[in-house]
Amino acid sequence: MDGVDAVRVALWCAVSAVILLPLGALLALAFSQNRLELLLTGDVAQAGLNSIVSASVSALFAVIVGTVIALLLDRSDLPGRRVLRLFALSPLLVPPFVGAIAWIGIAGPAAPVNTLWTQWFGSPLWNIHGGDGVVFLLTVHSYPVAYVIVAAALRRVPSDLEQAARISGASIGRAVRHITLPLLRPAFLSAFTLIAVSNLADFGIPSIIGLPERYVTLSTLVYRYIQSGTVDDPLQVVATVGAILMLCAVVAMIVDILAARSTWELDASASPAQLLGLGRWRLATTVTTWGTLLALTVLPLLALISQALLPAPGIPLTLQNITLDNLKRATTSPNAIAGAANSIMLSVLAGVICTVLGLAIGTLVTRTRARSNGMLRAVAMLPQALPGLVIAVSWLIIAPRIGLFNTSWLILCAYVMAFIALVVQSVSAPLRSTPLTAEEAARASGASRLRALVDISWRMAIPAAIAGGTLVVLTAVRELTISVLLLAPGSQTLGVTIFSLQQAGSYNAASALSLVVTVLGLAGLGLTARQSRR
Repeated sequence: MDGVDAVRVALWCAVSAVILLPLGALLALAFSQNRLELLLTGDVAQAGLNSIVSASVSALFAVIVGTVIALLLDRSDLPGRRVLRLFALSPLLVPPFVGAIAWIGIAGPAAPVNTLWTQWFGSPLWNIHGGDGVVFLLTVHSYPVAYVIVAAALRRVPSDLEQAARISGASIGRAVRHITLPLLRPAFLSAFTLIAVSNLADFGIPSIIGLPERYVTLSTLVYRYIQSGTVDDPLQVVATVGAILMLCAVVAMIVDILAARSTWELDASASPAQLLGLGRWRLATTVTTWGTLLALTVLPLLALISQALLPAPGIPLTLQNITLDNLKRATTSPNAIAGAANSIMLSVLAGVICTVLGLAIGTLVTRTRARSNGMLRAVAMLPQALPGLVIAVSWLIIAPRIGLFNTSWLILCAYVMAFIALVVQSVSAPLRSTPLTAEEAARASGASRLRALVDISWRMAIPAAIAGGTLVVLTAVRELTISVLLLAPGSQTLGVTIFSLQQAGSYNAASALSLVVTVLGLAGLGLTARQSRR
């Protein structure tokens, strides 16, 4: 055993402790007793049905919306495609629970539109609270994922095929229906499974939008069981629910792998990609696309600003009513400061740990040869496919046995498990496209395998690892599901602070703090993207 083998053993010990141990504890507790009868009756069955319906319907709508946007922005001559692409991706950068708070200011019971509509017609135009609002917001925050996946697959489809169909007399719609869309079926399936599993255990949107109308999902039910203990042996029930969600995630991963293997391999186009002309529909399509994307991205931000500047819900937005008290409270209150301090501490520590482990794992599995490399990478990437609820419950089970129960370090461990895949992916992608000639030259000059790996591969991958670690920090600082389920005295994070304000009825204060988090998050992600391009 040389230095590289020792590093591999150390990494296996690390991922076993951070990933395999909590998941194993979850499965062991879930199958220690038969709780299927409880899961098929009462509140759990209804919550499971609501979760399946909202996740599958929102995933279907997200794939449809993402595909339409991909076709318009990457395959047509629509004006302003570059700017529209930024607007289309912006919901991906806003935490879902913040988006839910913003949309309450647009379509909530006390929103200006619903207030006026009620005065005129006796009932609101549309109350976003309830199952339809949950599906809508899950779709809004999921379609950018579908767009990214479908657009990547669309760029691999030669435009020559569509042009040949157009020359043969086919209309634009027929060419897209019979040529382009059939080639994108694997991408559709991959996007649908990824989004459905992610939405299945989302907590922020169902808790803020669904609970006021008693629309309960598995994530909100698990939160209620953990907080109130309304069932016998709640941890056993929660573990069983988590095991079922984990099984769904594994099935989704298998489906995604099979879909990737069935992807069409087409020869590259001999000519530059030709955009499809929209013809007489160009003006109407342009107005509709711009209006829809601006409504989905700019309106929520304006709603957050208006709610943050008003003293209470339902008060009209006038110069006399504008106040900065909510913004002042959001930046100076003890709870907000404590939540920000905890979030920054936990997210930075998670970013550093994930950067070190992700750099080592990503470099080892891409620049060395070993039978265990594929398994090591699969284990490190597994949490990326798991809902945050599963990760939180798995750590909640083992916390008393390892002395981390009711501590901030429990949240840190869950963050590391949830986000290490971001760094592994960031490191592996550029190293795969880099030849091994530098390492071979170092080995020929007498360097050991470990010395060549450290001096050549690790140094090349450090910028990618830092970018991945920065993404971990920016993601963890806005996280809610894991933080709220593992909440301990003195460990309240920013996401939990906003959620607590919303649940306590301090809607305008929650909007002000959400606005601050959103602006800082968008600025941080923008700087990260700019640094990555450099």
